[in-house]
Amino acid sequence: MPDNTLLRFYAGTGPNSRGHFLKEIHAWTDNRLELDHNFIQWLFPTDEESATNPAAPVLDAETIKQFRSKRRLRIHLQTSLDRMLRFYGLEMRANVPLKVVCAPNFSERAGAWITPKNHNHLRITRILRSLRLLGLETNATAFYECLVDICGEEAGRTFPGISHETFRFWRSAAGAHQVLPVSGRAVS
Repeated sequence: MPDNTLLRFYAGTGPNSRGHFLKEIHAWTDNRLELDHNFIQWLFPTDEESATNPAAPVLDAETIKQFRSKRRLRIHLQTSLDRMLRFYGLEMRANVPLKVVCAPNFSERAGAWITPKNHNHLRITRILRSLRLLGLETNATAFYECLVDICGEEAGRTFPGISHETFRFWRSAAGAHQVLPVSGRAVS
């Protein structure tokens, strides 16, 4: 049986475990998103229990099926992704193929997440995995490819901020099997 609480939350008809509705979270400021550590599991649920939020939903096969079959749920998931991309200083371009690029405020926002052992690295892993599970594989790939570009640029700097271990988690979460940035260039 699907997690009806999560489905109601994503349909916009019910709150999460803390009483927040999806549209409310989408309207939060960047500062609120940075400081709150319990919303991300609701915006991007996965099939694994959260170690930090025991009230977070856990996807089951039927809930995944609902997301994959209901366009409205996927549209709301896309809105969640768009909000988090803005938080990271990124934006989605509806090109063919879909592309995530640095937004004009990237350098301002990068300081919030391109630092060693930053909790946003875990959030990004969760986002990539959730997108793949719930039917937005193309979006996950576009986000991952943007991260590859960013890490390639960062690898040449004195203080890269994103470890190879973190990048391996992102690659796995995105289902990617190709590039890993090394010394400012991507290799297979």
